[in-house]
Amino acid sequence: MADNLTPERRSWQMSRVGGRNTKPELRVRRVAHALGLWFRLHRTDLPGRPDLVFPKHKTVVFVHGCFWHRHANCRRATMPATRTEYWKAKFAATEARDARTTQHLQAAEWRVIVIWECDTTDAEAVERALSGMLHPT
Repeated sequence: MADNLTPERRSWQMSRVGGRNTKPELRVRRVAHALGLWFRLHRTDLPGRPDLVFPKHKTVVFVHGCFWHRHANCRRATMPATRTEYWKAKFAATEARDARTTQHLQAAEWRVIVIWECDTTDAEAVERALSGMLHPT
């Protein structure tokens, strides 16, 4: 399927995609707050600038978009029909960066939790993901 926008319009539209305070991130924050968890946002002194940081629990949470971070077997992780080589390289770089970030944080003894965008619509799933921080196995 061909893109029905001009390259300039598509570029403008993509530049508007935000990385902070997204709906999925706000949903996770709401659940964390309801659980009585205290957190910091987007700490720049940590690798990858995690979306939520729980210093007391030495835990960070990344709320990953399914499309951008390639959630396996998710219907939102589609491949654009145009410029597929560009997108493959971009997605591979994102996955490699995510792996490096997780590795650096774990080496610094931080627990890393990834919550996928598609899972944020289920508050109970988010609560289960965060409760592992409260009751580690």
